[in-house]
Amino acid sequence: MSINKILAQELAVHVNQINAAVALLDEGSTVPFIARYRKEVTGGLDDTQLRLLEERLSYLRELEARRIVILESIASQESMQKWGRLFKRSFLNFHHC
Repeated sequence: MSINKILAQELAVHVNQINAAVALLDEGSTVPFIARYRKEVTGGLDDTQLRLLEERLSYLRELEARRIVILESIASQESMQKWGRLFKRSFLNFHHC
């Protein structure tokens, strides 16, 4: 499930409202600006919802980034183990001339 869908469920709003708010936040708009001047774009999200969205968005993005790092680390370790086994086999099969 995408981060925006998770946020929509948590805030009990439509995904298109989340998509619009996230786009505005990513463009650098502040929560007060969005709440006051972009209410029509976000489908009426209020200041409280926008603050919660901003906090949760940051948290979920950081969590996803950590998840990717962990998965890459696991894949790297598995690859290293594979190469380690190949090296060990090659080393054990090496014959002196």
